[in-house]
Amino acid sequence: MSELSVGDYVVHSTYGVGKFQGVQKREYENIVKDYITIQYAKGDMLYVPVTQLDMVSKYIGPREDADIKLNRLGGTEWQKAKNRVRKAVQDIADELIKLYAERMKSKGFAFSEDHEWHRDFEQKFEYEDTYDQKKATAEIKHDMESLAPMDRLLCGDVGFGKTEVAFRAAFKCVADSKQCIMLVPTTILAWQHYQTALRRFEGFPVNIELLSRFRTPSQQMSIIKKLKTGEIDFVIGTHRLISKDVEFHDLGLAIIDEEQRFGVAQKEKFKQMCKNVDVLTLSATPIPRTLNMSMSGIRDMSTLEEAPQDRHPIQTYVLEYDENVINEAIRRELRRGGQVFYLYNSVEGIDLKAKKIAEDISEAKVAYGHGKMTENQLSEVWRQMLEQEINVLVSTTIIETGVDIPNANTLIIENADRMGLSQLHQIRGRVGRSSRRAYAYLTFRPDKILSEISQKRLDAIKEFTEFGSGFKIAMRDLELRGAGNILGAKQHGHMADVGYDMYMKLLNHAVQEAKGEDTEDIDEECLLDVQIDAYIPDDYIGNLNRRLEIYRKIADIRNADDASDVIDELADRFGDVPKSVNGLVNVALLRSKAKKMGIYEIRQQNDHLNIYVKQLKSQAVADILGKLNGRAVLHAGEKPHISVAIRKCDTIGGLFNEIFGMNFGK
Repeated sequence: MSELSVGDYVVHSTYGVGKFQGVQKREYENIVKDYITIQYAKGDMLYVPVTQLDMVSKYIGPREDADIKLNRLGGTEWQKAKNRVRKAVQDIADELIKLYAERMKSKGFAFSEDHEWHRDFEQKFEYEDTYDQKKATAEIKHDMESLAPMDRLLCGDVGFGKTEVAFRAAFKCVADSKQCIMLVPTTILAWQHYQTALRRFEGFPVNIELLSRFRTPSQQMSIIKKLKTGEIDFVIGTHRLISKDVEFHDLGLAIIDEEQRFGVAQKEKFKQMCKNVDVLTLSATPIPRTLNMSMSGIRDMSTLEEAPQDRHPIQTYVLEYDENVINEAIRRELRRGGQVFYLYNSVEGIDLKAKKIAEDISEAKVAYGHGKMTENQLSEVWRQMLEQEINVLVSTTIIETGVDIPNANTLIIENADRMGLSQLHQIRGRVGRSSRRAYAYLTFRPDKILSEISQKRLDAIKEFTEFGSGFKIAMRDLELRGAGNILGAKQHGHMADVGYDMYMKLLNHAVQEAKGEDTEDIDEECLLDVQIDAYIPDDYIGNLNRRLEIYRKIADIRNADDASDVIDELADRFGDVPKSVNGLVNVALLRSKAKKMGIYEIRQQNDHLNIYVKQLKSQAVADILGKLNGRAVLHAGEKPHISVAIRKCDTIGGLFNEIFGMNFGK
């Protein structure tokens, strides 16, 4: 909700897809309320009290804006679409439960609890842990100590310390005399992780090896033999690790770095090899399918959203290609002793581009690299870059994955409009890996008319420059590319009809039902229209998007603990909580309580409070009538309700305290 702008598509769970038109303040009999305004087909407008913002979500789906159809207020198409999706997700839920049950039934290995060695290993980390790193480490260890095999995704922005968290899991594994493997997509990255692991595990009796094309055939045979006998504790490698001739003595943990870089066949092989083994997947921008799996609870997810100390966000520019601007950017980086990545994504002509830069900028020591070069040629280029023998590297997208050169802090990309959002974010992560300010220049051909999707992509990458935006990038990618699907392409249309958020709600509901858990009906709601000051004053939270975010948090309150957490957060972030905001919190608690009692609407009309109930013959109705001693009248008509007379001495808050045992204050 904090990213909502006027004109964005939103989904109301009762009325369907509409267009967000902003927030309006309305005053009635000296009572002020905020309303979310949503436009529907034929210009109809819906005013949603902010107390019901839990019913509204941003529309995320596979269709581009031009194809999104607004629903009609009072029409039946939205309900029909929801019913279609409901039916479709029931089949998926049954399938998921089967998969989940199989995973839970299979017995893995329960690792022992940490001891002194684990603490020594973690204390040797040269940086201070972020809160997120500590939390993710604890979650992974908890999974590893359980008998059910772990399947966890660790999602953290580039340079946020995923590797360190993975190494702690690896240490826990080898400390219990089990073997650990780390599968990475490229030989360069495997070599770099191997070097980092040798430094990190120094002083501990852990035998670490590298299995990739950097090893000679005889070295590879020796490593494979030692893996089978158990002489190697931790092996890092490329897909060579999942070859038929590789066997393990006692595999306990498999770590996959950048899962989306591997093909379907490779992943299937890996799954077969890792049956009943704990699996930890690392990703900076999880692909939408992976994100789907995590967000719907089929897979567990930990996120690293906090930047390490002394890091600055990358200054990002999106511009038409201008040779003078680009050459000046290169010169500025070289003047401060830094290095430059120049992304030229075409093998043809890359040598000429490198030559041109060397001619234009005399102080530039230029080399180039691309995927058609041999391993030896490429590794020599990386060695020169790491040892600062060259200061400008012209390359194709081979720099995308994980190469860590802290001294490189300017990135230039030609034809950035041709790249995917996750890919742009990943490549941008090659710079800004030190305490220096980093710069990224995303260029497109002069006078080129960008397609709407390219424009949105570049806007998004520019917008998400702050730390921890990898997760948001993946969400925006989901919005632009479409959600794909968890189990088969036929779901694509269903997701388009109701939007990602509603699709996930329906799916989670179906999964809970299939598990036999208690579920709340998605269509059931308690609407509240009473004269209580319930809004966030502009002088308390000035920024509209921040206000929307807080309105949504308050609307999501379900119990006293939730309310207490929100109040604490508000006091902490914005200062003493105003009376009207306390009113909002109380309204959220009242809606939750009333819904559980079978009440679907509470409306104040002149001098009466009408409480609409699903069933007249219920304990809740009997309790309310009992508390009000003859002041309430029962109406059994088309809309059964209890009508309560409001006396001059009554306040609405006081009445709610009396009827529902609330604490509205006076």
